[in-house]
Amino acid sequence: MSDQPGEEQTAEVRQRRVPDSPEEKKHLKAPERDDVRPTSDESDMDALMQDDDSDAGLKENKKDELERLTKSIPQDKGSLGEFADSMLESLPPRWRNWVVRGLFTVIMISTFTFIVNRGATWLMFLVFLIQFKCFQEIISIGLAVYRLYDFPWFRALSWYFLLTSNYFFFGESLIDYWGIVLKKDNFLHFLVAYHRLVSFALYCIGFVSFVLSLRKGYYMRQFSLFAWTHLTLLLIVSQSFFIIQNIFQGLIWFLAPVAMIICCDVMSYMFGFFWGKTPLIKLSPKKTWEGFIGGAFSTVIFGILLSLALYNRPFFVCPVQHYQTDSSNCTIPLAFQLQDYPVPRPFSFIYKILRKEPAVQLCPFVFHSIALSLFASILGPFGGFFASGFKRAFKIKDFGDVIPGHGGLMDRFDCQLLMGTFVMVYIHSFIRVPDASKLIKQIMTLEPNEQLDIFNLLKSELSKTGLL
Repeated sequence: MSDQPGEEQTAEVRQRRVPDSPEEKKHLKAPERDDVRPTSDESDMDALMQDDDSDAGLKENKKDELERLTKSIPQDKGSLGEFADSMLESLPPRWRNWVVRGLFTVIMISTFTFIVNRGATWLMFLVFLIQFKCFQEIISIGLAVYRLYDFPWFRALSWYFLLTSNYFFFGESLIDYWGIVLKKDNFLHFLVAYHRLVSFALYCIGFVSFVLSLRKGYYMRQFSLFAWTHLTLLLIVSQSFFIIQNIFQGLIWFLAPVAMIICCDVMSYMFGFFWGKTPLIKLSPKKTWEGFIGGAFSTVIFGILLSLALYNRPFFVCPVQHYQTDSSNCTIPLAFQLQDYPVPRPFSFIYKILRKEPAVQLCPFVFHSIALSLFASILGPFGGFFASGFKRAFKIKDFGDVIPGHGGLMDRFDCQLLMGTFVMVYIHSFIRVPDASKLIKQIMTLEPNEQLDIFNLLKSELSKTGLL
């Protein structure tokens, strides 16, 4: 009895043979996809993240599953309330959307103008408010896709990392600012002196808490959202940090770039709405070349006019800390002081006929505004294209529905992703000069013998140059 099974198996193996001809190999079938089972104990989201172009049915199932997961994310419907909607009901959808967008564009610009006139403190609160809302919109997408709404402790960690990142980026600069506003020397000196140590300690607490929150069966989703959170912090917190640093250089370095982006958005929409015919990019099918070119031209003209209107107003052009110290005696930076520029040929011939000096007086910021407006109109929209690709990846139309006709706050501030960084780099490359008051403050934190060494070195160098 014991030999019989072995003989049957041997006979079965003998009957098998390797196919030799191409016709025989052609009829061999690969294992069906349905026979393959996931080996991971993770969620079905892991299988959803795998891409298989060979199975159209499976791809369609993944698409449906992704749409189901993101269904909880609020989407803008352009509703103004029952009464207003009934008044606009007779309009075609295209014009109804135009009216709603236009109305809330006017409201947002009016609110922004009011806050700008209130000064730097109000603007900083506005930046933080926008930062928190944009972070919430992006994190909500991650929570929906990776289905982690059942982990309130883990959700709280995302907000903890946001607060920790804000402390790391803004701690020193905001403490210095409030020390000037409150007119207190050594304001919260301990937090300034040990800023990086405190920041690292706070991050370690969050890191350890994340490790302790890991649960079997959810590792992939938790680590994916951990990476999602850090990438969001990189995009949102770093940009808001650069924007606030720009505010410290003078309100105009915040107002002009933001206004240029707004102008580019509005004019691109207007030109595209009325004359747009040629598609610009597949990521945003509604964007057209006519809108892109019209928006760029309008933004450059707007930037020049805005610079001519604000260059002689200390409230906008003076560094914030100098203006807070003595608003009536603020030194206008060189970028905003009028200078003579020779008129190039052949235009100088007109001045010679009129017997005038072939020169015009302009402040250098006019030329800086041209550079900023070109960046805002040519490269700035790619922040919007980036956001469009992100939304398409998760089958959603908007980041939220907080602004009727526009979507979420992230939908309106996506083009600011690159602008804040560019302005900060531009200031450090072409505008900014060392602040003597900050250098003195840093020197005064040293030991007395080190301060004397710096004094002797400075005296020696100034004697060599002939200043002493």
